[in-house]
Amino acid sequence: MNASIKENRASSKPSKGWHRILYVQVLAAIVLGIAVGHAWPDFGKSLKPLGDGFINLIKMIISPIIFCTVVHGIASMGDLKKLGRVGFKTLLYFEVVSTLALIIGLVVVNVFKPGAGFNIDAATLDPNIAKTYLDKSHALTTTDFFLNIIPKTFFGAFVSGDLLQVLVIAVLVAFAIAAMGQHGKPLLRGIEYGSQVFFGVLKIIVKFAPIGAFGAMGFTIGSYGLEALNNLVALMIGFYTTAILFVVVVLGSIAWFSGFSIFRFIAYIKEEILLVIGTSSSETALPGMIKKMERLGCSESTVGLVVPTGYSFNLDGTNIYMTMAAVFLAQATNTPLDLKQQITLLIVAMITSKGASGVTGAGFVTLAATLSAVPSVPIASLALLVGIDRFMSECRALTNLVGNGVATVVISRWENEVTPDILNKNLRLTLGNSVVKP
Repeated sequence: MNASIKENRASSKPSKGWHRILYVQVLAAIVLGIAVGHAWPDFGKSLKPLGDGFINLIKMIISPIIFCTVVHGIASMGDLKKLGRVGFKTLLYFEVVSTLALIIGLVVVNVFKPGAGFNIDAATLDPNIAKTYLDKSHALTTTDFFLNIIPKTFFGAFVSGDLLQVLVIAVLVAFAIAAMGQHGKPLLRGIEYGSQVFFGVLKIIVKFAPIGAFGAMGFTIGSYGLEALNNLVALMIGFYTTAILFVVVVLGSIAWFSGFSIFRFIAYIKEEILLVIGTSSSETALPGMIKKMERLGCSESTVGLVVPTGYSFNLDGTNIYMTMAAVFLAQATNTPLDLKQQITLLIVAMITSKGASGVTGAGFVTLAATLSAVPSVPIASLALLVGIDRFMSECRALTNLVGNGVATVVISRWENEVTPDILNKNLRLTLGNSVVKP
């Protein structure tokens, strides 16, 4: 009854003008950025601070939002056995789907061989370009990765913006508050109020999304030009096609078995998708995804655990890219890779991919880490991909975004937090108050 009343009230509200809808503004800004970057390349390059500034604003608010969401979700759960169960299911799902993405990328690049016939001599490439990313990748070794999960100080996690470090701090604080029993209730209410404040700040920041998207796209086209899309076009088409098929076929099948449509889900998160297209970073859409997953009916505790963890452990797009790009470079430089070497590459990629985050360019750094562990592929060949990495980054980020969203709904369905009927009803509704609760 209450749900029906809310739906009627929502439907009676005056509709918002199309020009005031955020995703329409972002889409228009992307098109304008492409036009400006193409017509006035130098001016387009000068727009870079607009995109960087918006991404920094989003990154500024992500850590406190993640902290409040995770702490409140876990501490209010009350059932620590459920936390362990959800955590185990989440990591198992991530590992299976991520490994599947790696294998698919490996199969596709071996079948279509986009690098065959390039005949690139790695000795003629600038080694300094690859060295820049290789230096960054040294921090992604297995030992350093696990040590890096532990922040040097409590507030150091918030300063660095490392989501895994924030997640560790949040889980510890949540357990501590839960152990306090009734005495922890006031702290929990304070965390909830803090979350409302930070989401209020985010609501203000997101209004500047069109400006950020305009600046980022203007810089990309101004720097590389539309002709950059013609370079290595076979790899780009192969990667985009593989990513789309992965989303539609693999994630679509998972969604279907869980009782919802992948296409309806994509339409539901269209604002976040356009935000990622404009900024080439899935991190900018993280706070919005948290809210939308909760609006679908997923519990706060499940969302708070699955979404942030997925940004480091469930990067489907990055996984597809790494195996395809690594084998592509081997093909382009006529470097033979036998089955044993490719399996080694797959295993290394499984480890290095866990250190990537939603930050623009992180996939390229993890690719450098992967190649450094498979020395048969010349590391200098990374220079071949620098010019188009910005365009590849968008596809990586979009695939990661959809993958993490689907994972959250699937885990929530496994926990019987939301039924297929309620889930599909919420997917049809707009982001008003007319959300059906389980």
